[in-house]
Amino acid sequence: MPAVCQRTDCPVVRGDNRPMPTLHVSAGTSRALKWLAALLLAVPVVFITWVSVFGWNWARAPLQELVFQATGRALHIGGELSVRPGWPAPRVMAAAVTFANPSWATEKQMLEVERVEFSVDLIALLGRKLVFPEVRLTRPVVFLEQAPDGRRTWLLDLGQSDENARIPIGRLTLDQGQLGYDDGGQKTRLRAEVSSRDLLSGEASGSGVIFGVRGRYKGLALAAHGSGGPVLALHDDRVPYPLDIDATLGRTHIQAKGSVTSLIKLSAIDMHLDLRGDSLAQLYPLLGIALPETHAYAVAGRIVHSGQMWRFEKFAGTTGRSDVAGNLQIDHGAARPFVHGELVSRLLDLDDLGPLIGVRAPAAATDEKQTAAELAPAARAGTHVLPDLAFRTSRWNSVDADVSLRAATIRRAAGLPLDDLLAHFKLKDSVLSVDPLDFGLAGGHLKGGISLDGRRDPVEARARMVARHLLLARLFPGLDSAKTNVGQFNGEFALAGKGNSVGRMLATADGKVGLVLVDGEISRLLMEEVGLHLVEILQLKLTGDQAIKLHCAVAAFDVKGGVMETRGLLVDTEVSTITGIGHIDLGREALDLTLQPRTRNTSPVALRSPIYVKGSFSRPEVDVDKTHIVVRGAGAVALGLVSPVLALIPLIEMGPGVESECGRLIKAARTHSSGIQTPAE
Repeated sequence: MPAVCQRTDCPVVRGDNRPMPTLHVSAGTSRALKWLAALLLAVPVVFITWVSVFGWNWARAPLQELVFQATGRALHIGGELSVRPGWPAPRVMAAAVTFANPSWATEKQMLEVERVEFSVDLIALLGRKLVFPEVRLTRPVVFLEQAPDGRRTWLLDLGQSDENARIPIGRLTLDQGQLGYDDGGQKTRLRAEVSSRDLLSGEASGSGVIFGVRGRYKGLALAAHGSGGPVLALHDDRVPYPLDIDATLGRTHIQAKGSVTSLIKLSAIDMHLDLRGDSLAQLYPLLGIALPETHAYAVAGRIVHSGQMWRFEKFAGTTGRSDVAGNLQIDHGAARPFVHGELVSRLLDLDDLGPLIGVRAPAAATDEKQTAAELAPAARAGTHVLPDLAFRTSRWNSVDADVSLRAATIRRAAGLPLDDLLAHFKLKDSVLSVDPLDFGLAGGHLKGGISLDGRRDPVEARARMVARHLLLARLFPGLDSAKTNVGQFNGEFALAGKGNSVGRMLATADGKVGLVLVDGEISRLLMEEVGLHLVEILQLKLTGDQAIKLHCAVAAFDVKGGVMETRGLLVDTEVSTITGIGHIDLGREALDLTLQPRTRNTSPVALRSPIYVKGSFSRPEVDVDKTHIVVRGAGAVALGLVSPVLALIPLIEMGPGVESECGRLIKAARTHSSGIQTPAE
C-alpha cells in the first residue's frame, strides 16, 4: 500500500501510480491571458458604447461606398440609420433613402423612400448570400425597367444581367407607394398606386392594401384595381396571399378572387376566375399560348395552379350563342405548354364555329394589328362565300394540345339538318388535326378528319370526309311539296391543297368528290317543273302533288387545281332523267353547269331546254336556253297554221324508255370513289 502524501504540493498520481505532469504558468503569461480576455470583452463594450453615444449614422458613408463598388449605382441615406440587434435576423431602419437606376434607364432613381425597415438573414449572409426576410417601405416610389437587350434594373451586378444578382425579399409591406415598370421590347408601360387606405374615400381599409394600375401591357391597354393582404408575400411559400382583382386588358375583362402563394414565383394559386372578351385568341398576350378564334365569350370557373400544372376546373359560360363547359389543364413541364381538356356543349350554334375555320365576323373588333396578308381578303369578304381569314400559324408552335368537343344539339339554318357534333382537336409541333370530326347530318353521319401542317408556308391541308345514311327527306326539309320519305345518300370526298385560309386551300385543291343516292322518292311537281312540262305542271297544281320513284342520283367530280370537273352528274326518276356537265371553280367561286332534262314518258307539251346554272356561289343564276325554246315555239306556230293538231308535234317529248344511265354511272362513281356504298351494300 503506497504512502499517502500529506502535503499540499504533492504530485497528482495516475491510475498506474505514475505522477501527472504539472503545468507551470509564468507570471508574464498569466498577465497576457488576462489582457486578452479584457480585450475581447472590451470590443463589444466599446462598440455598444460607441453606438449608444454616436448612433449608426457613422456607417452610412462606408455602406454607401460598399454598395457603389458592388453595383456601380449610388445609394444615398439622407436620414437616420439604426439597427435593432437580433438573431438570426437583425433589423435595419433608415430614412430618406434613394437608390439610383443604371444610366441607361428612363428614370434616374430606382427607389425613393421616406422610410425603409428590413431584416437581414445572418445565416444566409454567412454563406455570402444577401436575403431580406421582411421589408417595410413607407411612401416609396419604385421604378423598374427592362431594356430590349435583356438588362434589368433590379439585377444588382454591374451589367444588370446576372439573375443571381438580386436580393430575395420574403414579405413586403407597402404604405402608400407608387410603382412603375417599363419594358420597351414588350410594349409594356405600367404605373400603379398602392395604399393601406381607400384611394377614393381616404378611410383606412383595416385589412390590407388597395391598388390601382394603368398603362399598357404588350401593346394592350390595361386598367386594374383590387385589394390584397397587408403584407405582400413575394417569395414566402408558407402563407397564401389573399387577392381580389378586377382588370381590363385590351377588350378582355378579368375578375379573380382567391389566394396566391409567392407573388414572384407563383408557387400556388387557388382563385375563382371570371373571363369575358371578344375572342379567346385575344388572351395570347396574357397567356403566351395560342387559343382559337371565337365569337364574344364569357366563362367562369376555378383556376388552380401547383408546380408545373395549371387547371381551369368546372368552368361554364357562353361563346357567341353557344354554351360551353368542361375542364382544361396546362402542363408547363414539357418543351412547350401542353393543353388537355374536354369541352361539352348542350346547344352549339353552328355560326360560332365560323371563326375556327376563318369565317370573318360581320363587324369583328380587333385589338391587334393584322398583317397585310390577313387584311387583304377583307375587301372581298362581302362577295366571297368560302372562309378567307388567314390562320395565325406563327402562334401554333407556342403550345401542344389535345382537346375534345362534344355538342348535344346544334342550332343551325333551317335547311341544314345537323344533329350533333364530336370533334377531337390535336396540335403537335405546329400540325393541327381534327380527327374524328363527326357530325350528325340528316339522320346519318358526316365523319372524317382534317390535317393542317402549320410548319409549311403556305399551310398544307388534307381533308377526307365520308357521308353515310343521309336521309333524303331530312336533307331537303325546305321542299314542302316533296314526298321524300325514302332514300339515303352516301358519299365521300378526299382533297389536298395549300393555302393560309380555307378559301385558298380549296382554290388549290386536288382530289375527288362523289355522291350516290338509290331508291328514294321525290316530288313529281318538282321534276315536271325541271322538265318544263306545262300540261303536267298545270294538272298537278290543280290536283295536288304526288310522290314518284327516284331511281338514283349520282354526282362525281374530279378536282384539279381547285376546279371541280363533272365526271358524272345524273338524277333519274319515273318522270324524267336529268344529266349534267360542267365545272365548279372553287378559286373564283364560280358555277358553270349545264343540266339537260329528258322526259321518260310522253309529255303533250314540253318546252324542253337545257338548264344553265351559272354565276357565283353568293349569287347563283339559273336560266334556260331561250333561243332553243323560241325556235321550238316558232315551229309550233307555223305548223298550227296548217293544222291545230300538228302544232303539238314539236312539243311532244319521247322519253328514252325504261333503260337509263343510272346503273352505268353508279358503277363509274364506285370506281371513282371506292369508299362510296349504296344502302344495299
